[in-house]
Amino acid sequence: MEGTIFDIRRFSTHDGEGIRTTVFLKGCPLSCIWCQNPEGISIKRRPLYFENRCIHCNTCVNMCVDGGCRQKEQKISLDPDAKENWEKIIYECPAGAIEMDSKIYTISEIMDEIHKDEVFYRHGGGVTLSGGEPLVQWEFARNILKQCREQGIHTAIETALYVSDQALEAVIPYLSMAFVDLKLIDDETHKTYVGVSNQRIKENIYRILTSEIKEHVVVRTPMIPGITATKENIQGIAQFLSEIYPDVSYEILNYNPLAEAKYHLVDREYCFKENPKLYSAEKMQQFGKWAEEAGIKHVIIES
Repeated sequence: MEGTIFDIRRFSTHDGEGIRTTVFLKGCPLSCIWCQNPEGISIKRRPLYFENRCIHCNTCVNMCVDGGCRQKEQKISLDPDAKENWEKIIYECPAGAIEMDSKIYTISEIMDEIHKDEVFYRHGGGVTLSGGEPLVQWEFARNILKQCREQGIHTAIETALYVSDQALEAVIPYLSMAFVDLKLIDDETHKTYVGVSNQRIKENIYRILTSEIKEHVVVRTPMIPGITATKENIQGIAQFLSEIYPDVSYEILNYNPLAEAKYHLVDREYCFKENPKLYSAEKMQQFGKWAEEAGIKHVIIES
């Protein structure tokens, strides 16, 4: 079995308990306009161009047979859908200015990568699957989680839960912890900014918050200025969650202004013309108080 992975982040301390290895699986059924990992949305692999590395030798342009690389005003542009031998073009680039956005791994190969960090797993760390949406490749994800649990490695997943019942039920037995996104409580607003209805997400949140791992589930909402970071949205989510499981853990995530820098790599426009700043600690506390007022007992503030 093989899976497509666009990043392996080592020494992570934000994706679960302890020092973790976070594996990012490619593919996502959502289209959040503020996506933090736009390179992980499409399941399809594609080449990326890094202008800051380019020495403008035109090696890539000269190798192309279908117009995949073009030079205009001292800048290379890529057509990722062109029928090119991208692996050869990447190999021949002397500056490493073109790379594939992801790599194909077998279960054995990804477990070899995970084992490189196993010294940290003995002291409270573990492995977290993220994305994209890791459950787009749910069979691959399940096998990673299963092997980790069989080897005594703490497991976690970061998911938006816009997935099938089959996918969710398949991974729950192998999870030590789950981080679940609920971005917007109003369905029409969710369709506008995330691209799909939130009905399936809410149904799956109910399933996981009434499952055997409910005590180890953290529901998260990223604070996106003018979209998710409103009193109405936060309190609507808080009420929905607390009615399912009164002891639910709810995390308020600060806005991440760093995502904007990735968008040019995948030929996408970022949602803000002027990138907002992080929220202040005082404002994050206010968001948390709104959640508490709506019934949340355990609020986590990520500043």
